Amino acid sequence: MPTIFDVTQVSPGHYAQKQLLSPSGLVRWSHGSRFRLARELVAPFAGRRLLDYGCGDGTFLSLVLDLFPNAVGADVAADQLADCSHRFSSAPGVRFLLTDALDGPGHAIHYDVVVCMEVLEHCPDDIQLAVLDRIGRVTIPGGRVIVSVPIEIGPTLVAKQTARALVALTGASDYAARERYQSAELLRQCFASSATTIRREEYRGEDGSRFTGHKGFNWRRLEHRIAERFEIERRLFSPVPYTGAWLNSQVWFVCRTRPRT
Repeated sequence: MPTIFDVTQVSPGHYAQKQLLSPSGLVRWSHGSRFRLARELVAPFAGRRLLDYGCGDGTFLSLVLDLFPNAVGADVAADQLADCSHRFSSAPGVRFLLTDALDGPGHAIHYDVVVCMEVLEHCPDDIQLAVLDRIGRVTIPGGRVIVSVPIEIGPTLVAKQTARALVALTGASDYAARERYQSAELLRQCFASSATTIRREEYRGEDGSRFTGHKGFNWRRLEHRIAERFEIERRLFSPVPYTGAWLNSQVWFVCRTRPRT
């Protein structure tokens, strides 16, 4: 697949710089695998109406520009969207807007494919439900919804916390400020069921938006919420697809919207 280096129309954003262009080979491999899988999952729908919900710096849209030259990226951060609009100026078919704008005219029952990658783990419970409901409203009946979130429970959590500490030793400031667990919290998350919760710290952005970090996120709990709204056709894992939840960093839900009643 194309890498960020192959996309000559769009310069890398700050997430791409941190992930796909990271000085850490482990970080590059993990996130590169994630974007490769995302591209594979949307490729069968090339040319249809694509929405990237929580588009960040537009990395995914830049990597599928050949498949979806006309697409929409939505995010809560106005400054980030302005940066995307500037960097995508040579790709006029790609538009960026605030997520709240999706509640306006022209978006209901409109998109054939919606991707929501590495977003829902940052949403407090009420916002998480609101995002899933909004995605359901803008997707056509029988459309595809592709969700990815990090695995932050089980043995993977121990491996991730260890890797984050090692990357922090290289001087990566983003990892030096990582969230830390108390021993009891770590133990509880290592043996988490779909009902397991621990206290999640909530933060506020300069615009008043509420968000959470990765600490305490339980993908098994989210899976039930997704299944209440969409038909889950496949559950996948990356970066090592055949080893299940125990040896992977992300879980994916490939969903179909149900007929409207």
